Amino acid sequence: MGANYSSTLHEANNMPTTVPQIKRSQVIAFHSTTKWKLHFDSLKDTNKLVVIDFTATWCGPCKYMEPVINDFAAKYTDVEFVKIDVDELAKVAEEYGVQAMPTFVLIKKGKVVDKVVGADKDGLKKKIEKHRAMFI
Repeated sequence: MGANYSSTLHEANNMPTTVPQIKRSQVIAFHSTTKWKLHFDSLKDTNKLVVIDFTATWCGPCKYMEPVINDFAAKYTDVEFVKIDVDELAKVAEEYGVQAMPTFVLIKKGKVVDKVVGADKDGLKKKIEKHRAMFI
């Protein structure tokens, strides 16, 4: 009954019945090396900071960092957040020298500008804030 009343009230006042959605950045997961390379190549000519989260489904610290990364993606909408499972895309992880999870690689204009190894929320936040503000 409350839902019908609420809907009727909004219609009577010419108010939209849906709440506008806030645009949120999201974490993009890649499961194909080819798709990752195409995406990576498309970002090489931009000044946008890209944070790659190298993760694994069996990794406890990675699971701890997942909501942190989602929060960062919502907060830093000018930064691109990418998630790569090291077991699915082992060659990509190897290219970036990933030896422990989680590893966060920060890239700008196609070049690695920084790296965080481990579930270091504060360290990652500081590096994101440092590099998103820098112009190369």
